[in-house]
Amino acid sequence: MNPKQAVPLALIPFILAGCLSNNDPSAPAPDSRDDPGTEIAGDGQTLYRASLRRTSYGIPHIEADDFSSLGYAYGYAQAEDNLCLLAEDTLTIRGLRSRYLGPDGPYTIPSNGTTTTNLNADFFWRTTLTDEAIAPFRSTSDPEVLDASKGYVDGYNRYLAEIRDGRHPGRHQACRDKDWLFALEEQDMYRRYLRLAVLASSSVFVDGIATAQPPETTDTVLPSAEDLLSALEGEGRESLPFPLGTELPIGSNMYGLSAGASRSGESMLFGNPHFPWEKTERLYLAHLKVGNDTEIMGAALYGLPAVLIGFNEHFAWSHTVSSAYRFTFYELTLNPADPTQYLYEGEFLDMESSDVTVEVLEDDGSIGERTRTLYRSKYGPMLTFEAAGVPVLNWSSLKAYTLRDANAENDRLLNQFFRWNQANSFEEFVDLHASVLGVPWVNTVATGPGQQAYYGDVTVVPNVPDAKASACATALSPVFDQLAPGLPVLDGSRADCEWDTDPDAPAAGIFGPANLPTLRRDDWIHNCNDSYWVSNPEEPLTGFAAIIGDEETPRTLRTRKCMQQVQDRLDGSDGLAGSLGFDLPNLQAVVLNSSLLSEELARQDVLDAYCPLGTLPSSSGQPVDISAACEVLRQWDGTHNLDSVGGHIWREFWRGIDPLPVTSPDKWLTPFDPNDPVNTPADLNVASPLIQAAFADGVQRIQNSPIALDAAVRDIQLSGIHDTPIPIFGGEGFEGSFTIASSRPNDLTDGRYDVNYGNSYIQTVTWRENGAPRAEGFVTYSQSTDPASPYYRDMTEAYSSKDWIAFPYTEEAIRSDPNLVEYRLVELARD
Repeated sequence: MNPKQAVPLALIPFILAGCLSNNDPSAPAPDSRDDPGTEIAGDGQTLYRASLRRTSYGIPHIEADDFSSLGYAYGYAQAEDNLCLLAEDTLTIRGLRSRYLGPDGPYTIPSNGTTTTNLNADFFWRTTLTDEAIAPFRSTSDPEVLDASKGYVDGYNRYLAEIRDGRHPGRHQACRDKDWLFALEEQDMYRRYLRLAVLASSSVFVDGIATAQPPETTDTVLPSAEDLLSALEGEGRESLPFPLGTELPIGSNMYGLSAGASRSGESMLFGNPHFPWEKTERLYLAHLKVGNDTEIMGAALYGLPAVLIGFNEHFAWSHTVSSAYRFTFYELTLNPADPTQYLYEGEFLDMESSDVTVEVLEDDGSIGERTRTLYRSKYGPMLTFEAAGVPVLNWSSLKAYTLRDANAENDRLLNQFFRWNQANSFEEFVDLHASVLGVPWVNTVATGPGQQAYYGDVTVVPNVPDAKASACATALSPVFDQLAPGLPVLDGSRADCEWDTDPDAPAAGIFGPANLPTLRRDDWIHNCNDSYWVSNPEEPLTGFAAIIGDEETPRTLRTRKCMQQVQDRLDGSDGLAGSLGFDLPNLQAVVLNSSLLSEELARQDVLDAYCPLGTLPSSSGQPVDISAACEVLRQWDGTHNLDSVGGHIWREFWRGIDPLPVTSPDKWLTPFDPNDPVNTPADLNVASPLIQAAFADGVQRIQNSPIALDAAVRDIQLSGIHDTPIPIFGGEGFEGSFTIASSRPNDLTDGRYDVNYGNSYIQTVTWRENGAPRAEGFVTYSQSTDPASPYYRDMTEAYSSKDWIAFPYTEEAIRSDPNLVEYRLVELARD
């Protein structure tokens, strides 16, 4: 951005531009006014005053005296980088997609697997993000939240006014002339906050909530649990959405390393969410400072004027998606004469109904309307749910199902992160985790200079102890015991089946911190999306309610790799040079090494068993020539680094193995041992016809694609969101990769893996002797979604080359950045 272009018509600004090095031809040009330090005079009271500087790769450094001004500069910067994406999200949360994009157009939430139409999305968000629903988020938020949110709106709108005035030519071509490019309102901020709160709960069921209707016929018989489970065998179970499916669409890796795992004795933290590279669940890096007491750097999901994963001189933290459920289903017993009445404590209650009208863009260009009557019980919205055409939760004349969502009630979410951002010590950070208890759906790992490593799944979880889940079980409970162990289906007709409340909980209906898992260690802690159970295998955490997570069960290959890497570094078996333990360089080498646990466990056995045969029968019974594939796999280096050749054959083989239950004798010969969760199960059953067919199918899949058997990763695995090729290293979680690069969906017909999900924001943090944080990392997809921005692909190219980027935190580091752009934004109230 040219700082001179920051002047809007309707505002009286003061802009102070700094200098730019001419070393970066893609960087914005400096202000060319004769006297850039001259204030443009005007009457009125100052509303906002902030310093907004950008260092290399577009990292914003914002300084302000108050949270309003912080939000103002943050909103301006995010609009400058991502205007069109934020504008489309505004359409979504207002329920206006059908009005401007057509009712039949697609709507997806990549982070939870939801795919539906614009029309169903509009009905869902209109009934979910009501003024009544968002009111608690606003009324109970701290003043800092309110101020930053208002400032964000005005900063975003300032940049939007500049676009409408014709400034910033060439930028945001995808939306700058669209009639749906709206100014933000404060209500939009709280709609967005609630949308993010229910990401792992209500919004998984967009279709089910948006289309739930009472039956028109009378039922006399309900399907049995056995019938439903039988119907769901095979394809049905594989089509279940998050959080009912077997693989999370979103994930993360993180380590907290204390003195016992460190070469220097200084603590370190690694954080790496695996989030979509598209839509608003991208992460945005910024450095924020308010007055003399608040300074924090790190990343947040778009539209949140705070840091959600980050660091300062006192502590660093990261998150991974937790295994706990954030909701429960309630089974309602209906009035046979009226399916909109349900039994509660011996009386029939009326469901709440609301007529929701959505405007739609018709095929002829006219604007029409669609109206639906949607229903709620005392617990929450009515819903239906089916998988592969099987009605699992069905609204009949006898029974219906409703959902209570703990995070729809979590009005502490914003306070949690804003208070963390203002914390002045590691201990205060840990204390706030429990006292606020507003983290919605993620585990937390944290450490600080000279501090222990801390883990906590201290999150918003419905208070349903195992005894209550059992006592309040319904006829459908056995189905969900199989589909989603730990997720209760409760009897909605009884008051004693409502959620409990712990005495130390900050709100009704949730577990308090004493009943949630935490761990502190002097060596290391991790989480890679399995439950809390073996956050460190030397000290398992047990005894918690099943709704929070599973215990003494097999870990995923990625989690096993996650733990194995630390153990190998501490005993030196990873072969890295130097003394035992971690320092920042070898931590960075480990987390991006792109190796695969499945390869380490099984490649040699597979080659020895299958390659001498020359051919193998596929799952269809046809012989497949595997000889050329075997030759490539013999030479493969066992990783998915850019110059590696052959790993895609292994990936397609393992894609066929992954659906097999981990406990199946067709998969592993050495079963899972809860006393050795890192190394078991083991010994792939290469004699199994299912494994043999999976290998043949994987080879044939490559043979039938445009991809050569001996293709290198750099030629076939590329960023799926950029307009020119950028090769991306890494693999899939199901094959035991720690370094994640995922293509969803991918059928290989275009001859490449188009990466659109995986490693996103990456931070490695430690502290220098003077206490200043030393942090390096990436925003893997870069800061901007605008192809015309200089920050559209630059971090992605650095990531592709594994050129770690230093995150400038100190004033000296910021000032010495060769590409520093500096300007101030001030808005004055007009008389």
